[in-house]
Amino acid sequence: MVVPVIDFSKLNGEERAATMAEIHNGCQEWGFFQLVNHGIPEELLERVKKVSSECFKHERLDNFKKSKPVSLLNEHLEKKTAEKLDGVDWEDVFLLTDDNPDWPSNTPAFKETMAEYRAELKKLAEKMMEIMDENLGLPKGYMKFAFNNNTTTPSSPSDCAFFGTKVSHYPPCPHPDLVWGLRAHTDAGGVILLFQDDQVGGLQMLKGDEWIDVQPLANAIVINTGDQIEVLSNGRYKSAWHRVRAIPDKTRRSIASFYNPSYKATISPGPQLMEAVEKADVGTGSEATDANKYPKFVFGDYMSVYTEQKYLPKEPRFEAVKAM
Repeated sequence: MVVPVIDFSKLNGEERAATMAEIHNGCQEWGFFQLVNHGIPEELLERVKKVSSECFKHERLDNFKKSKPVSLLNEHLEKKTAEKLDGVDWEDVFLLTDDNPDWPSNTPAFKETMAEYRAELKKLAEKMMEIMDENLGLPKGYMKFAFNNNTTTPSSPSDCAFFGTKVSHYPPCPHPDLVWGLRAHTDAGGVILLFQDDQVGGLQMLKGDEWIDVQPLANAIVINTGDQIEVLSNGRYKSAWHRVRAIPDKTRRSIASFYNPSYKATISPGPQLMEAVEKADVGTGSEATDANKYPKFVFGDYMSVYTEQKYLPKEPRFEAVKAM
């Protein structure tokens, strides 16, 4: 199996309906798909590759060599066990946000390039949510409105949806059989847009019972849906499990941007989607099912649970936040 690849440029032409259907299928049947011809200039993407790789090489690599994952792996080797090292990822990572002034400062053009890139990705994320709204039969702007604490003009920064960018590198690992690059998990938030390495693989997603590679594709943007999209869609767009394999001889770059709700935002299934379930039950004459498959909760409460249970099954997370 191959993760779907969708030509985003066809959304504005005669093939709009077919492209919308491809995106719907990618969300509903996969939870992962790749966009090509997405409108982000290739020249900008090439600069992002350059500055992020230089930043890792000159500002991050030496510290990684002295990091906790390295020391824990060395301790694990002394035990002479074939079991995977638990509770650690072979990853160097830092977060970029608009309100965080501590961006890397010693790599020329890093801040300017990444700020430009983030602005483009945020627009793409909001466009993707509009497409999901339309495909699900929700009002235009429904997801963005929900993520911004049910307002179109947030009165305070705490009402605004959160947009962050995680810059990760997975250095060569001397014992990739003993540690994951990143352990299997679903993403807590909304829409995730990944600019992954186009030369070095390692990202895998769970499709049914099979782990499949998310194939490297030059200058594509990988889209995956998080737990909050699963809730808003009332389970039609489920968040997908994914992981990263450690690689023995190469460094893999991964830049994931995520459009998440405000911590104050209340999240619940769209009313139109609950009504659709109820009407389907009436139409078939079948016994009524629970139209509301997910609880109503505040995203900040969900994150408190997720922080403790990120690598555990997601269903208990929904149950835990239901009780809060």
